[in-house]
Amino acid sequence: MAVKRKDALDQLTDRFVAGDPGRQAMLDEEIVNVEAAQLVYDLRKKAGLSQRELAKKVGTTASVICRMEQADYEGSLPMLRRIAGALNRRLELRAVPMKPRANRKIAKAG
Repeated sequence: MAVKRKDALDQLTDRFVAGDPGRQAMLDEEIVNVEAAQLVYDLRKKAGLSQRELAKKVGTTASVICRMEQADYEGSLPMLRRIAGALNRRLELRAVPMKPRANRKIAKAG
C-alpha cells in the first residue's frame, strides 16, 4: 500500500492545529468562510454582475459584497440568504462527513 505524502499546506495545518481543539475550530470556521466567499463570487460571476450591480440588487454596498468575497464579513449567513434571494436562489445548509485535509479543495477566486 502506497503512503501518501503530505503537502506543505497539510504540514502547516498540522503544526498550527497540533491537537488543539480551539485551533481546529478556528480553522474549520475559516474554511467555511472561504467556501461562503467562493459561493458569493461564483453566483455573482454566473449572473454576469459586477460587485456594484449585485450590491444594488441586494440593497447593500459594493464594499459589503467585496468583503463577502474576501471572507472578511461578520454575520455572513443572513447576507448569504439575501444574496441568494436577489439572484433567485434558495440557500441550503447541509452537514456532511468531514474529509481528510489532503482531499479538501479550496478554489481560488480569479
